[in-house]
Amino acid sequence: MDSPNSSIGSATSDHPILPQRKNTPIAYLTRCETFCAGHRIHNPSLDDETNRTLFGKCNNPNGHGHNYKVEVTIKGPVDRTTGMVINLMELRDIMAMVIEPMDHRRLDLDLEPFVSTGMVATGENIAIYMWNKISKLLPHTTTMVNLRLYETDKHYIDYKGELEDTESSIDVDDS
Repeated sequence: MDSPNSSIGSATSDHPILPQRKNTPIAYLTRCETFCAGHRIHNPSLDDETNRTLFGKCNNPNGHGHNYKVEVTIKGPVDRTTGMVINLMELRDIMAMVIEPMDHRRLDLDLEPFVSTGMVATGENIAIYMWNKISKLLPHTTTMVNLRLYETDKHYIDYKGELEDTESSIDVDDS
């Protein structure tokens, strides 16, 4: 694999299908991966009774697990040489760099920034954490537009990198 920030080919080279013009088509590509992990939904700044009231059975001290599915959607110009936005193996490897340390772990006990900051290991915060990690590894020719994290078959979180400028906002970046 080339460097995560490299790009193979040129968007201006000759291509038998793509139109010969200055404007290069933009495509969206989604890759899905899975991992298994556990967590406890618990805010250490609240007392135990408040945590139990807010988070119910998800506040079990022993935690609970999920078979997570993550979908990463990126966009970028279709390279005229390769015909790709990104090589799928490169995207697979980038996602693996983020997912492997999470797989079969207790996220609230084993994963920064949840351990050191006491940040609540909700699906939303896990999705934001993954977005921050993956987006930094993508080639400069691509942009991540959505990260979808399924905790169950019945619910998922979409994160698009949007931030609201309020005092209650949180930073889920451990770098």
